[in-house]
Amino acid sequence: MWQLENEFAHQWLDTATTIPNITAINYMQLLQDKHREWDIDVPLTHNNPTMWARSWSKDFSDVGGEVDVYGVDHYPACWTCDLSQCISTYGDIEQYTLFEYYTHFQEVAETQPSFLMEFQGGSFNPWNGPKGGCENHTGPAFVNLFYRHNLAQKVTAVNLYMLYGGTNWGNIAFPEVGTSYDYSAPIHENRLIGDKYSEVKLFGLFMRVARDFSKVNHVGNSTDYTTDKDITATELRNPDTNAGFYVTRHDYSPSRERTQFKLDVSTEVGDFRIPSKGSITLDGTDSKVLVTDFSIGHTGKKITYTTLEILTVSDLGDRQVVVFWAPEGEEGEFLLKGSESGKVLSERRGGKTTFDRTRNGVVTNAVIGKEKTVIDYNHDVQAVIVDRAAAYEFWAPTLDNDPLAWENSTVLVHGPYLVRKAEIEGNTIHITGDWKEQTPVEIWAPKKIKQATFNGSKLRVRKTRYGTLIGNLAAPEVTVETLAAQLPSLDNWKVANGLPEKEADYDDSRWTNADHETTPHFTPPDTFPALFADEYGYQAGHLLWRGRFNASESDPPSGAYLRVIGGRVSGFSAYANGQFVGSYLGTMVNSTGELNISFESVTLNTEGENVLLVIQDTSGKEKRFGMIDPRGILNATIIAGDGSAANFTSWKVAGNAGGNNLIEPIRGTYNEGGLHAERLGWHLPGFDDSEWVSGLPKDGFVGADARFYRTVVPLDIPEGYDASLAFELHTKHKAKLRAQLWVNGYQFAKIIPLISEENVFPVFPGILNYNGDNTIGLSVWGQEEGGAAVDVDWKVLGIHRSGFDPRFDAEYLRPGWNDRSQYA
Repeated sequence: MWQLENEFAHQWLDTATTIPNITAINYMQLLQDKHREWDIDVPLTHNNPTMWARSWSKDFSDVGGEVDVYGVDHYPACWTCDLSQCISTYGDIEQYTLFEYYTHFQEVAETQPSFLMEFQGGSFNPWNGPKGGCENHTGPAFVNLFYRHNLAQKVTAVNLYMLYGGTNWGNIAFPEVGTSYDYSAPIHENRLIGDKYSEVKLFGLFMRVARDFSKVNHVGNSTDYTTDKDITATELRNPDTNAGFYVTRHDYSPSRERTQFKLDVSTEVGDFRIPSKGSITLDGTDSKVLVTDFSIGHTGKKITYTTLEILTVSDLGDRQVVVFWAPEGEEGEFLLKGSESGKVLSERRGGKTTFDRTRNGVVTNAVIGKEKTVIDYNHDVQAVIVDRAAAYEFWAPTLDNDPLAWENSTVLVHGPYLVRKAEIEGNTIHITGDWKEQTPVEIWAPKKIKQATFNGSKLRVRKTRYGTLIGNLAAPEVTVETLAAQLPSLDNWKVANGLPEKEADYDDSRWTNADHETTPHFTPPDTFPALFADEYGYQAGHLLWRGRFNASESDPPSGAYLRVIGGRVSGFSAYANGQFVGSYLGTMVNSTGELNISFESVTLNTEGENVLLVIQDTSGKEKRFGMIDPRGILNATIIAGDGSAANFTSWKVAGNAGGNNLIEPIRGTYNEGGLHAERLGWHLPGFDDSEWVSGLPKDGFVGADARFYRTVVPLDIPEGYDASLAFELHTKHKAKLRAQLWVNGYQFAKIIPLISEENVFPVFPGILNYNGDNTIGLSVWGQEEGGAAVDVDWKVLGIHRSGFDPRFDAEYLRPGWNDRSQYA
């Protein structure tokens, strides 16, 4: 599919009365026509930001602009860690409140796939959000309930936003968020995974083998399916195979109660109330998908019913392995159609697995413990029953590149932190993966497999009585603590003046003249010339404006007034003839800031020009309608001695070196802004700082000024290990400063301590050279006379023995310095 637009939900001037928005319709139709002219012949799609927009569905209207596949975004737990932002959209709802999608798609897109084009993988953390994000709000419990609810709602396709959030390096962020785009996603910004990832993996592995779910009808949903009215169930059924899927949960989805019940199900051999012994348990917000007439691969064998959830299925040729799971301490029961007997081959001491042979097959009952239960059945099915913790440690890598991952092309591996791939060669299985501590490994592979390797090294294994290979991965020699102790110290810095432009005699002859007396912007400035950066070729990051004005001895100006727009959290400082005259520190609320400047303490030049420097930190472009707002100065007025307004005589502007001209194609134009150090490339590897003086950023400086610090440090991460490394920046609490950290030429951290507590910034391999020198740069801008200081240190977030080599040659990603004096 090809997405035409993003959250452009404007087909209707009024959705309730479906009054067409002709301008928006013409725009969408133009996009479609152009894409077809370009021979893009795949289905076109679009995502609505809410279910209430109802835009661009062919089933809902034919007024124009409709796409082939309708889609909806939804963030039921709020798209931001600032939950107050979602009250106007959802109301003040209780956590774990579910939403109705099935009815919406039936009304708006009945003949199309029910497509959640953006569904919640986490939430972004605003500048002033909780330190580290809000993972608990969308953690494993959220995944368990809401992703299963999507099945109950007969959602056909889901795109998670985000599975991996990553980093807003350079100036690519929008104003509400800082450097981190971790998003509390299943894969963290620092590349580490935890229980949330594991819960997503449980769901994904099940869906991969639940092939009959690709075509289901919504049969019904109510509490009548269960023996306890606190529990509701939704029945979905494949009309061709009769496979059934029962999604169970508390009827009051935020419930924290622990409820036991039985479930009424229909199968091809009759109706059952299950389990026949004991009960099903739902604890709090937990949800379960219980299946009937479930096909075990393409063998023709089936699970008639189960009160345990299925994790995965692997067809190893000589046997088909079905992994069942439930929380520890719960009971489970399943009926294997056509089986005649079962034998427990592994079970915890005191286990109470029982078998009842019926005319339809063997009914197995088990209590889930910390140790797995393994059962072989006479028809070559092997059941493995585990608790949630053990289920988290299961992997089902494919042996080929077929994205459909057929059951007869997978093996099972239990134990490691991560399994990246598996290959079979002769009688040996080769596994690639990661581990962080002494780890038992168990492998389910075809019967012919006698030997194993892990990351290329022989893994000593023995065969169990139920056909698996068991080995042990030794505890890694390198730990978080030992690696942290080995990292080079960050105590050898050079420093230079970071803001020479504030001086009146600074040579700005090569800067861009800011002299436009008209502007195409929808928001015109209060004063001219138009001081909007994009009109002069600068799009992001820091901007420097130098305005000239006259002062007579008889009637000198008393000051100036500035109104500057840079986006939320943006800020600026002003200097008159080199003298600091004030700062706007920024807020999370306002995109613009005002400053009334007094020249009382400024020595004005009555025989020549005076210069006002404005250094502005922008925070990116807003979303949607705010994206057209300019970045720059809306009002620049000289205040005459009598209080009247006067104009500056001229303005010049500097932004990133080269502006929109791509002078460095690897990092791109959004990596840098217009700071002196950025324009001259001081942050790049290879710049010669030999004539600079030594100075530590933690010692800082006094005065409202700026400094740039540089150091070069070698790394030698041990071979065979992957480490997650970060830089930690410390300042005084609520310090009035702005700082950026550069790693081998990339801006990978930005701090505004007055607004944000974010101070740990992961940097991944390729940007960091894990096997060589690294150039670290730090720009520090103090916005008050007290000055500024920033302490920089390493932080080891995790380390694993790994099949991934972070020492790979990535020199091409880190191009070095060349002369940029023309941009001074």
